[in-house]
Amino acid sequence: MASSGIVMFHPCFLVASILSNYFIGLLATAASNGGFTVELIRPDSPKSPFYNANKTFTGRLNKYYPNALQSQVIAYKGEHLMKLTIGTPPVDIYGIADTGSDLVWTQCVPCDGCYNQISPMFDPLKSSTYSDFNCESEQCRLINTGTCSQNTCTYTYAYADSSITRGVLAQEKVTMTSNSGQTVSLDIALGCGHNNSGFFNDHEMGIIGLGGGSVSFVSQIGSTFGSKRFSHCLLPFGADPSIASKISFGNGSEVVGDGVVSTPLVSKEDKTPYFVTLEGISVGDTYVPFNSLGMVSKGNMFLDSGTPPTIVPQDFYDRLAVEVQKQIAMNPIRDEPDLGTQLCYRTKSNLDGPILTVHFEGANVQLKPMHTFISPKDGVYCFAMQGSIDDGIYGNFAQANFLIGFDMETMMLSFMPTDCTKQ
Repeated sequence: MASSGIVMFHPCFLVASILSNYFIGLLATAASNGGFTVELIRPDSPKSPFYNANKTFTGRLNKYYPNALQSQVIAYKGEHLMKLTIGTPPVDIYGIADTGSDLVWTQCVPCDGCYNQISPMFDPLKSSTYSDFNCESEQCRLINTGTCSQNTCTYTYAYADSSITRGVLAQEKVTMTSNSGQTVSLDIALGCGHNNSGFFNDHEMGIIGLGGGSVSFVSQIGSTFGSKRFSHCLLPFGADPSIASKISFGNGSEVVGDGVVSTPLVSKEDKTPYFVTLEGISVGDTYVPFNSLGMVSKGNMFLDSGTPPTIVPQDFYDRLAVEVQKQIAMNPIRDEPDLGTQLCYRTKSNLDGPILTVHFEGANVQLKPMHTFISPKDGVYCFAMQGSIDDGIYGNFAQANFLIGFDMETMMLSFMPTDCTKQ
């Protein structure tokens, strides 16, 4: 998902709608360098609360930093869900890990007109550490849509796809536990959603906003863990579901070493999205500029872990798709209405090429077919990009198998090619 101020875009995409999501489970330990790491786990992993032994197989967990904080992550239908342990006594919630938004919220009882979820909803009356923010609080001011009801801060957070959450802004304890058993607890601002609707599935219990705004999870925990920075390594679609990928927060999450390329983060009035500048994309050896006139505005794209496809202006997409077709010695599918206008091919395995090189300002990132062609159904692979009149979005398909660091201290975004299944 992506946001522009208080509104987030959740583009419709056939391939994205039927692929796996990523859930994040947060079980963390204080590290000597002040950071922590979150594991991304698929729903059919034995570490998933939705694990079914008849449908999955066992596997291993991985680490970025042996001494960093650890947490689970699960994958389901194209999103990344993050498991937070909140309240006293502790309750596990699973929300979409979203670098395109800020608010951290979960469904709470009583919940009128809420969407269905398979796990019990959070009951604030049963938590001894839960407390509503009042209308005069700094947190209520920062939420931007905070209003007053009986001196309690209430909010409305709307999404461009018509999804919406309404509820109470509260303070609640988050507890993170590592595999070694150490725990860290801290208080965060949490939206307790009592009226929520939209395009959510029954595994999603809310959203964990990881954007750059002041109320995001990243911003709230930044001072506690030493810095406002994080990194993630997302598994590619189709990876072994028993293997976890991860997100690391704070000091120790920096992306450094051989093969790292970096591009500046662009500061705009809207502090939520992580804006970067895309100059063009090469298809094989053929360069396709972002703008056919050669002029590119700074911050014309932003990275979004909540949107699977990469979305670019329609004119750029059209020129890019033409060049991709030229370099594929197959005829695209023309006679399947359920595929819409997507560029798709009939093949039992993914295409051999071409390699796409994404030219960010100061950084070239090579995408293989596993990034750029995704299978929506057996025997079909479709181009995992689409055109739009909205802002450009660098989606999570293209982010897979890269260790990507978001550093708001230096205002740099870094990429390192990485086999995320072996981290």
